[in-house]
Amino acid sequence: MTSTPQATTGAAGGQSAPLAHVVFIAAAAAMGGFLFGYDSSVINGAVEAVRGRFDIGSALLAQVIAAALLGCAIGAAVAGRLADRIGRIRVMQIAAVIFTVSAVGSAVPTALWDLALWRVLGGIAIGMASVIGPAYIAEVSPPAYRGRLASFQQGAIVLGIAVSQLVNYAILTLADGDQRGDLAGLEAWQWMLGIMVIPSIAYFVLSFVIPESPRYLISVGQHAKARKVLSSVEGEHDQLDARVAEIEHGMRSEHKSGFKDLLGGRFFFLPIVWIGIGLSVFQQLVGINVVFYYSATLWQSVGIDPESSFFYSFTTSIVNIVGTVIAMLLVDRIGRKPLGLIGSVGMTISLALVAWAFSARTGSGDKVSLPDTEGAVALFGAHAFTLFFALSWGVVVWVLLGEIFPNKIRAAGLGVAAAAQWIANWAITASFPSLSEWNLSGTYVIYTCFALLSIPFLIKWVPEPKGKALEEMG
Repeated sequence: MTSTPQATTGAAGGQSAPLAHVVFIAAAAAMGGFLFGYDSSVINGAVEAVRGRFDIGSALLAQVIAAALLGCAIGAAVAGRLADRIGRIRVMQIAAVIFTVSAVGSAVPTALWDLALWRVLGGIAIGMASVIGPAYIAEVSPPAYRGRLASFQQGAIVLGIAVSQLVNYAILTLADGDQRGDLAGLEAWQWMLGIMVIPSIAYFVLSFVIPESPRYLISVGQHAKARKVLSSVEGEHDQLDARVAEIEHGMRSEHKSGFKDLLGGRFFFLPIVWIGIGLSVFQQLVGINVVFYYSATLWQSVGIDPESSFFYSFTTSIVNIVGTVIAMLLVDRIGRKPLGLIGSVGMTISLALVAWAFSARTGSGDKVSLPDTEGAVALFGAHAFTLFFALSWGVVVWVLLGEIFPNKIRAAGLGVAAAAQWIANWAITASFPSLSEWNLSGTYVIYTCFALLSIPFLIKWVPEPKGKALEEMG
C-alpha cells in the first residue's frame, strides 16, 4: 500500500511520517481485535439455542459459554514468549488459523463437550490476539500517535461486537425469529458461530502484507530490515540511524523476557506488574462482558420479547462504537488517566441506576416485567454504562498495557496482565447466570462497587505514559 507522507513528526523528530501507511498497518494488526470482539459477542445470539439444543441448566450453560475464556488465559500467557521467539507476525498467523478451525468446529458440534472444546480452542486464539495486537501496534507506532493507533485494538473489538450482533439479528430474521430455525440444513445459531470463518481468513491474509516489528527484527540481528520498517512508519529523517541504535542498545542491555523477570518486591510480582494486573481485572469486574455475552438473555429476563432484546443488544454495540471513537480522539489529547477517571465515575453512576431499576422486577419464569419508569431507567443506564466504559477503560487499558512495562519485561508483563484479564472475565461470565437468578439487582450492586473502587486505584497507582517513548518506560 502506498501513501503520501502526512504532517506528523516521527519519534526521533525528523521529517513527516507516512501516517496513512502506519494507520493501515495498525488497522490490519487490529483485525485480531475484530475477531476477539466477534467471537466474544457472537455467542450472545446462541445462548438460549444452546440451552435448548442440549437441554442444560444455567450453571452448565455458563460453563460452556465461559469455556472460551479459559482458552483465552492460556493463549494470553504463551503469546508474549512465543512472539519473542518466532516474531509478532507469525503469532498473528497462528492465531488466525486457530480462529478458523474453531469457527468451523463450533458451527457443527456433535455434543456439548464438543462445543466447549471448540470454544476453548477459539479462546486460545483470542488470548493470543489480545496480547500480540497491542504490543505490535505500540512497537510500530510513532510516539506522537501511539495512543490513537493503539486504540485501534479496542476500536476493532467493538466493531467486531457490533458486526456480530448485526449478523446475529440478520440470521434470526431469516429464521423467522427462531434461534433454532433451519437454514440450509443448519440451525440459525450454528450459522452465527460459523460465519467467523470469513474474518478469520481475512486476518490471515492481512498478516502477510504488514511488516514485522522493528524491535523484534533488531532482537534477532536483522538491522537492515528494522531500519526499513522504521523508515516506512516514521519517514526518512536524519535521526533514523540513531533510532535503530537506540533500540539496539536497549536490546543489548536486556534479555528475553520470562516469568521470572516479573518477580520482585514485597508481593511476589514487581509493582508495575501488579498495576497491569489491576487494570485488567478492574476492566472486567465492572461487568462489561455481561452486556456482550448475555444481553439478549438479560433483557428477556426482565420481560422484553426476544426480537426486541436482540435489537437492544445491537443498539448497545453501536453505543460501544461511539464511545470508542470518542476515546480514540481524546486519549492522546487529555491523557490516559483523566479519561479513565471520567469513565470510572460515569460507570459507577450508570451501574447504580441499573441496579436500582432491576430491584423493581416482578414476576417469575416467563412472566417477569419491569414497571415502565424502571424499564426506561434500566435501558438508559445500560447504554450509559456501555458508553462510559467504551470511552475510557475499554480503550485506556489496552493502550496502557502496551505502554507501561519496561522494554525488558513488556511481552511477559503484557502476557500475565492479559491472562489475569481473561481469568477475571471468566469469573464474571461463569457467575452471572447463577448470580442473576439469586438477585439481579444485587449482582449489579457488586459491579457498581468495583467501578467505584477503580477510581482510587487509577489516582494512586497508575502512571501516565502520554507522550513518552517506549524506551523511557521503566
